[in-house]
Amino acid sequence: MQSRLCGRFPAKMIKHNSLTKVKPTGRGHKNNFFIFMNYKDVKPLEDFDWGAIDNNSEKTNQAELEQQSAAYEKTFNQFTEQEVIEGTIVSINDREAVVNIGFKSDGVIPASELRYNPDFKAGDKIEVFVESQEDANGQLMLSHKKARILKSWELVNKAYENQEIITGYVKSRTKGGLIVTVFDNIEAFLPGSQIDVKPIRDYDVFVDKNMEFKVVKINHEYKNVVVSHKALIEDEIEAQKAEIISHLEKGQVLEGVVKNITSYGVFIDLGGVDGLIHITDLSWGRISHPEEIVHLDEKINVVILDFDEAKRRIALGLKQLTPHPWDALDPNLKEGDHVKGKVVVLADYGAFVEVVPGVEGLIHVSEMSWSQHLRSAQDFLKVGDEVEAVILTLDREQRKMSLGIKQLMPDPWLAIAEKYPVGSKHTATVRNFTNFGIFVELEEGVDGLIHISDLSWSKKIKHPAEFTKIGDKIDVVVLEVDAENRRLSLGHKQLEENPWDVYESIFTVGSVHQGTITSMNDKGATVTLPYGVEGFAPMRHLEKADKSRAKNGETLDFKVIEFSKESKKIIVSHSRINQDVVENEGHADDNKERNTKKTVKKINDTLEKTTLGDLDVLANLKEEMEKANEGDK
Repeated sequence: MQSRLCGRFPAKMIKHNSLTKVKPTGRGHKNNFFIFMNYKDVKPLEDFDWGAIDNNSEKTNQAELEQQSAAYEKTFNQFTEQEVIEGTIVSINDREAVVNIGFKSDGVIPASELRYNPDFKAGDKIEVFVESQEDANGQLMLSHKKARILKSWELVNKAYENQEIITGYVKSRTKGGLIVTVFDNIEAFLPGSQIDVKPIRDYDVFVDKNMEFKVVKINHEYKNVVVSHKALIEDEIEAQKAEIISHLEKGQVLEGVVKNITSYGVFIDLGGVDGLIHITDLSWGRISHPEEIVHLDEKINVVILDFDEAKRRIALGLKQLTPHPWDALDPNLKEGDHVKGKVVVLADYGAFVEVVPGVEGLIHVSEMSWSQHLRSAQDFLKVGDEVEAVILTLDREQRKMSLGIKQLMPDPWLAIAEKYPVGSKHTATVRNFTNFGIFVELEEGVDGLIHISDLSWSKKIKHPAEFTKIGDKIDVVVLEVDAENRRLSLGHKQLEENPWDVYESIFTVGSVHQGTITSMNDKGATVTLPYGVEGFAPMRHLEKADKSRAKNGETLDFKVIEFSKESKKIIVSHSRINQDVVENEGHADDNKERNTKKTVKKINDTLEKTTLGDLDVLANLKEEMEKANEGDK
């Protein structure tokens, strides 16, 4: 191997190109050039013919020089900038390391880039990144750190493309996961959800440990890498699942561990593969949450109900390991027997009662009370109530049972005629209104109807809401009993004597009374007479003495021209008063009216406008009036 010598020559010497077998290197520094040549070609300076160099440059064989230059260039490694190549450490100290990459000059690397490996020494091979073949000072610029980073990214990309398993060091914990170092200097993110197949509560236990991963995502723009340890476990689990499922059979009983509990069911670990017990397959009875039956990490036996090998889904059952409760139900139990149970479900239409675990009966709302008006089950029972009931129907084949609780109480309608005879007086509760009357409840299960016409003798009621309100107490008289159809006809006005018997004596035809016009229409006017009685004045009977017509709101004297107790109708006239010209008759009428007013005043003091007061008072007043009339005669 021939040695090389580096020397510096004046630029004019190089310009003449008269040195035999001397290859000048291409770059100069002001007036000097560095020249490399073989030792055997070097001659003493005194042997050089400097005149020949200066005077015979035109004789230099240009072709030969170019050939020698090309041959010399081939002695160097060929590379480009921004490339990673291998070099050899020539020397190393605390400050820097000199690296030979086979170029015209050696490169220098800061010692800090090699401190990760304190065993580096002269002669070791390392990879370097060529930043520049020559900086401003003519120095070859190399970087071992950048070479390592580029190499690591190549390995990361390769691992991602080939789905290779890599090893990394868990450096620290961060929000939502862990920071992992892979390939010595690439920091990757390990999300908490990718640590394991089961939820991890404490991330700190993984810090400062080496683990295996798969690269699952690379963002080249932001130089981000995401890795997963869970992916390795899932691959193993999938292999285990395939093996386990291939040996499964419906009806097979296996032992498993409660892995997770949700509101809809329980996940069971069968030794590498998970199965689900739906909440309806945990118990024959009703439960509100699976925690009532099983606990986390508990070992239990389960039966395979179904499985889907393609989707890796396994349906398990727990209650199927025990006999169905209907099969174990007391064979002597029959319709009409009394049973006790607990209300487990309530609906508007009824309540489900658990007689024994897994055996339920329905109490329909119609079987909760003898009452006929509609109500909901929530009015009678609530979930958790312990109740006694009577079996109404029992179908063991269909596994259905209907129950009743009203049958535990006597039917009030069986003795309705004895307890509520016609004419008896009672106090009832207003339950509901209709346009034609009021439904009232005398007792639980016994309802009756007060027709709107039986509410008041004197007042015209358009709707029951004008007379009372729901929930009020009201006194009634039994008018009619229909035990077969469970109907009671009731009355309220019948508690009082018919005031029209009294009105018949007060508002006699020809009597004159003061009245107020309260409303008018095309046919005539409604006139409110004393004691709240209403009369009607036809339009032609509203003419006054001055020939004008009476107006709404006016108070005038009216003469009774027609009275009907049966139809409760009084026809009055103001015009007829003006037509009476006989003074005596008028005077007699005045005396009679005056006496009538005095007598009726007592009624006004004792009667209410709606109910007309107490029956006894009304009867006494009527008797007094009859005696007074006989005395006048």
